[in-house]
Amino acid sequence: MPIYEYKCRKCGREFEVFQKITEAPVQQCQFCQGSVEKMISLSSFHLSGSGWYVTDYGGKKSCALESRQKEAAGSSSETPSCGGGDSSCCAGCKAAE
Repeated sequence: MPIYEYKCRKCGREFEVFQKITEAPVQQCQFCQGSVEKMISLSSFHLSGSGWYVTDYGGKKSCALESRQKEAAGSSSETPSCGGGDSSCCAGCKAAE
């Protein structure tokens, strides 16, 4: 459930409220009953690191796909088609080690 932040226009206090996305926004301050405005705040999580499509898979072809394309073109090589030599990648990389 998302956490929304509000600021009272009367007393200036800021407070957080757990609300469903479908719930109506809070209208009154929980301390002085004054009117409130919803604040825009930074997200509490950060998307980074490996495991995301854009960073790990977006521009690379899989070893299996490249191998099939080379076989169809009539060329084969001992070197893994991915060029990585990473044993966790594919059988071609394991054989190249």
